[in-house]
Amino acid sequence: MIDFLVIGGGIAGTSVGARLSTLGQVVVLERESALAYHASGRSAAMFEESYGLPSTIALNKASRDYHFTANGGVTSARGLLLVGTQDNAADFEADLVSMQLEEISREDALGLMPILNGSVTRAGYHADAWDLDTDKLVQDFAREVRANGGAVRTAAEVSGLTRTATGWEVMVGGDVLHARNVVNAAGAWVDEIATMAGVAPIGIRPMRRSMARIPAPSGHDVSGWPLVFGVAESWYAKPDAGALIVSPADEVQMPPMDAWADDMVLAEGLARYEEHVTEPVTQMLSNWAGLRSFAPDRNLVLGPDNADPTFIWMAGQGGYGFQTAPAASQLVADLVAARAPEIEADMVTQLQVGRFTNR
Repeated sequence: MIDFLVIGGGIAGTSVGARLSTLGQVVVLERESALAYHASGRSAAMFEESYGLPSTIALNKASRDYHFTANGGVTSARGLLLVGTQDNAADFEADLVSMQLEEISREDALGLMPILNGSVTRAGYHADAWDLDTDKLVQDFAREVRANGGAVRTAAEVSGLTRTATGWEVMVGGDVLHARNVVNAAGAWVDEIATMAGVAPIGIRPMRRSMARIPAPSGHDVSGWPLVFGVAESWYAKPDAGALIVSPADEVQMPPMDAWADDMVLAEGLARYEEHVTEPVTQMLSNWAGLRSFAPDRNLVLGPDNADPTFIWMAGQGGYGFQTAPAASQLVADLVAARAPEIEADMVTQLQVGRFTNR
């Protein structure tokens, strides 16, 4: 019998599978033909320690060492630049504080992103923002599952979950698997998996986030440019393999699906970006969208279900899945093993499924 059957092969499933593989045999199931196919494969992939709610920041801080050192590390320098105009001074001030940025001169901002136009009157920056090698992170965790005697299966869709006296009977294609514990790491589909298992859903809301990839403006070498945010996260831009990805930072609730970008939303986001730069967008190389899944209170949902501790949650990562993965997965393993978690007790309470008392 499998000790931990993990449903979902994105960063949530592979990371929690790796952590649980020290406690028993793990099998990770991914419905698609490759790992990290949905939201995990469409992430902007940044580590920014002060980004998120307090519980998310606690997980970010606890994940930092892993990102920088484990398996040779997965980080590379990027930096974060906030740009504001005279029309959004109050929001700029709020972002400067919440994002823990240092205000810099317009001249210094132009040194970081030389295509900023005259409407940009204020800027904030810090260097402590990092690109993450997301593919390496997913593969490192998957490799750990296998090294500890587990398995990672793709093209393995779960079609049935039945509680038994000893655990769970799980239908996967034509196979019937038996597991002591089921780990729900299915991203936008976590509530569907819970319902299939007869477990009360959380009320997870999948929210679309769109991206457009555009050529480097006027042939600029953008490789050293920082991640650039518009005030109140109205848009952001980030270098990507010699081009730029620009997001309208949209959040549109959608049912679980293989999401795609909306042309009008992309156009509006690109227009907000263009208001801050000297170079208009004349070509779109590609576009895509992913679903970022949020719990009602926007904290992650981690650990055994109160009603049935053999059903374990690794859910609600929102836009923070990669940067929190090392600590979030470790917390799940600590809760399963009844070990003292690394992060503070009040943060753990904010992350456990038991906070939803009206489920």
